Amino acid sequence: MRVLFIHQNFPAQFKHLAPALAADPNNQVVAMTMRPNQPKVWQGVHVVAYGAKRSSTPNIHPWVVDIESKVIRGEAAFYAALALKKSGFTPDVIIAHCGWGESLFVKDVWPNAKLAIYSEFYYHAKGADVGFDPEFPSTLIEECRIRVKNTNNLLHFEVADAGLSPMHWQASTFPQIFREKITVIHDGIDTQAIAPNAQVSMNFEHQQHKVTLTKQDQVITFVARNLEPYRGYHIFMRALPQILRDNPQAKVLIVGGDGVSYGKEAPNGQTWKNIFLDEIKDKLDMSRVFFLGQVPYPQFIALLQLSRVHIYLTYPYVLSWSLLEAMSAACTIVASNTPPLKEAIIDGQTGRLVDFFDGVALANMVNELLNDTDQAEYLSKNARVFAQQHYDLQTVCLPRQLAWVEGLVNG
Repeated sequence: MRVLFIHQNFPAQFKHLAPALAADPNNQVVAMTMRPNQPKVWQGVHVVAYGAKRSSTPNIHPWVVDIESKVIRGEAAFYAALALKKSGFTPDVIIAHCGWGESLFVKDVWPNAKLAIYSEFYYHAKGADVGFDPEFPSTLIEECRIRVKNTNNLLHFEVADAGLSPMHWQASTFPQIFREKITVIHDGIDTQAIAPNAQVSMNFEHQQHKVTLTKQDQVITFVARNLEPYRGYHIFMRALPQILRDNPQAKVLIVGGDGVSYGKEAPNGQTWKNIFLDEIKDKLDMSRVFFLGQVPYPQFIALLQLSRVHIYLTYPYVLSWSLLEAMSAACTIVASNTPPLKEAIIDGQTGRLVDFFDGVALANMVNELLNDTDQAEYLSKNARVFAQQHYDLQTVCLPRQLAWVEGLVNG
């Protein structure tokens, strides 16, 4: 079987599937990526790097900037695919993350190959992330732009043979006519590597002092790729004074960068992190609040293993891997009662759900779980079991993904 992966940041979501396919000597696996300076072979996968030939057009209509950038990347991948074809490689199946447009024209190069696209999210002007938060209302112009943004999804599904979504809710965002093509299989969590550790400790510098934390400390954790409204950072920060006031021994570890992954940039060159920190800073004991930035993965796992209560909030949008990793680490989780969470967090069973906008309810629930150790232990154990049963990489997700690829090739 000949398999081609396309992802501008390969391996990304394919970091387990691609090597697993390459481990079979009967398979030839190639990956195309826009990441420069990649090794020519990675875990048995032959890597082909390519780059865009031009940038976006200055002063182009703002509603079509997004689709133009995707066509530019699609063109770059198209020429890289032509070169691959000329070298003698013809894939049986192409598995691509279509979000950046790279796979727009690969069926034109290999019309007989099966094209499967990673179907991460279909944009909606209403009823999902856009306009969800009244503090950041959408405009009619933004809603028009969102409709045009789906051009990439629509063009892909016109030619795609199959789709793959990590969660059922994400698949449900796509129009009904496309859903019958989409199979739901998560990327997978290594629940053996991400497991509880009673002996865990964590060391870091804070205000020129060394801090050491162990399981004896009352640690509350909050994690996001970037600290921004999409992941409820503003709601969390506004709840933090009450959390610290009600729990005088608690220490709060906050992981996340200063940039923006989703949504709008902060105004006037500021960061969302500082905007919402400044809003309540005078009410906080900053000796107990630790902003760690973006941390190395082993430190991130240690942080989850330390956590007494882990807080995860999100708009109705793509669910973070970190939530499932927290479940695997047996965290006691308080999460927002938004659609992506309901697939993994069953209220009172694998965690507790609170209204996204209700900071008082969030603080009260954290306080309840810090003081009710029996409930906290019950939730944490169930969270880990649920992660093992539904999202384990080796026993659940990877076998299903491999069977899915085999089915694409063999019909």
